[in-house]
Amino acid sequence: MFTSNTQGQFQRNAFINGKIYTVNKKKPFAQAVITEGNKILFVGTNTEAKKYINRETFVTDLNGKLMLPGFIDGHAHFTSGGFYLLGLDLSNAKSKEEFKNILKEYVSTRKGRWITGGNWDHELWKVKEIPTKELIDDFTKETPVLIRRYDGHMGLANSYALKLARITKETKSPVGGLIVKDKKTGKPTGILKDNAMDLVSSLIPEHSHQEYIEAVEASLKYARKLGVTTVEDITFHNDLRIYQELEKEGRLTCRLYTRLPIDDYKNLVSKGIQYNFGSDKIQLGSLKAYADGSLGSTTAWFFEKYNQDTTTYGLPNDIIQDGRFKKWAFEADKNKLQLSVHAIGNRANAYTLDVFSEIKSKNPTWDRRFRIEHAQHLRKEDISRFKEIGVIASMQPEHLLDDGIWAAKRIGDKRAKLTHLYKSLIDAGAVVAFGTDWPVVDLNPMLGLYAAVTRRTDDGKNPNGWLPEQKLTIEQAIKCYTINGAYAAFQENIKGSIEIGKLADMVILSDDILTIDPVKIKDVKVDMTIFDGKIIYTREI
Repeated sequence: MFTSNTQGQFQRNAFINGKIYTVNKKKPFAQAVITEGNKILFVGTNTEAKKYINRETFVTDLNGKLMLPGFIDGHAHFTSGGFYLLGLDLSNAKSKEEFKNILKEYVSTRKGRWITGGNWDHELWKVKEIPTKELIDDFTKETPVLIRRYDGHMGLANSYALKLARITKETKSPVGGLIVKDKKTGKPTGILKDNAMDLVSSLIPEHSHQEYIEAVEASLKYARKLGVTTVEDITFHNDLRIYQELEKEGRLTCRLYTRLPIDDYKNLVSKGIQYNFGSDKIQLGSLKAYADGSLGSTTAWFFEKYNQDTTTYGLPNDIIQDGRFKKWAFEADKNKLQLSVHAIGNRANAYTLDVFSEIKSKNPTWDRRFRIEHAQHLRKEDISRFKEIGVIASMQPEHLLDDGIWAAKRIGDKRAKLTHLYKSLIDAGAVVAFGTDWPVVDLNPMLGLYAAVTRRTDDGKNPNGWLPEQKLTIEQAIKCYTINGAYAAFQENIKGSIEIGKLADMVILSDDILTIDPVKIKDVKVDMTIFDGKIIYTREI
């Protein structure tokens, strides 16, 4: 589809004859972009671009294709995503039998080794029953298993893994977690929720250095294919070491804005690290905490009990319950470290907003840019507080494609109508940034854009959209996936739009998502990805 002059390594690149949507409100459209090194040198018309082009310029004719800024995924688990690509995938299982057969085949070549990964979702099954250890014990007698539900807040362990972890009917659930037990026998069913999974996962051997390298390389390859040029990552120390190694070797083809666990804040403070510290490829200075669990695992924290399980309000995280979160949050903010908090239930969101408001009123003023990750279920009175306090809503529209099928079953129609409120938050003046939570759902931005503008659930029962009043325009959705994501990471001045002087991260699409039927957006492909001024991916046609 593209025509270029002779291939070679040139510092200056010209992209001409395109429909370039810049996400710069002062100059939203252009025909040509010139890059020099890793920066954008020129944005304008084909005629104006000619004076920047000489025999040494590498020219790409876009043939009218749509170019956008590179996509910024505001919330992903990048290294975990790589391990997911390389490991067990139960996401396609549509029944208990399929779940068992896929797992049995996988185990047959790995007997005796820990079986992890999974990404299963019982809500997709014909009979929507949560699996138990009895389903898998007969073929895993000497193979320990801990496979997580796709949301990461519930896992299934087999009897062998429970035995290794010394979990019995007498074992009490840890704070912030739940060991699910059979109501008749009192024995563990194999299902562990949130912090209870740590009782088993702590026994799993650490991946080798080479395995980490392979996982991150798999993630980078997938990101290139999808036009994702920045990931705002949930990062652990092993991940960070690999990112730094690949950056030094010139092999990092995605920018990584890292969020380390909040309990690590003292380590960052002792080293004098504050927000947005690092290079243009790896940044530190942001922290991640959990306020609650997930809706699918009935561990998202609500003011009222679940309709489906009237024994629970959900599970506030242990650091919320014992007060450590509030203490850590105040101290981290005083040292100019950004706070981003996972909150899904309406009580978790309200609690987090309360803490942020108190920090803002008592700590010294700075450009702190609080973040709530997911912000999934809100009370009406909390919508305006995002703007008032200065909290970014970091949201994942792809989740609604699944959540919309069964959310009302979990929490009732009234609360379900206050779910994934993108338009309400934007109308109230809040900054909304989009991501995926990969590998919980696919890293593909097209699916997120499709979800935000159509809100069609995967069961086909909402052709006009689930809560259609919350649908966004495609322009709004693109903004959430580009410049708003940059703002959420203090980087709106260097990326997120196609402007002179900004980093040359761009993507060229197979179809014009600004004009096609929104239903077709999910099928659009990335034809080319440009990162740091270099073409790093071209789709084979």
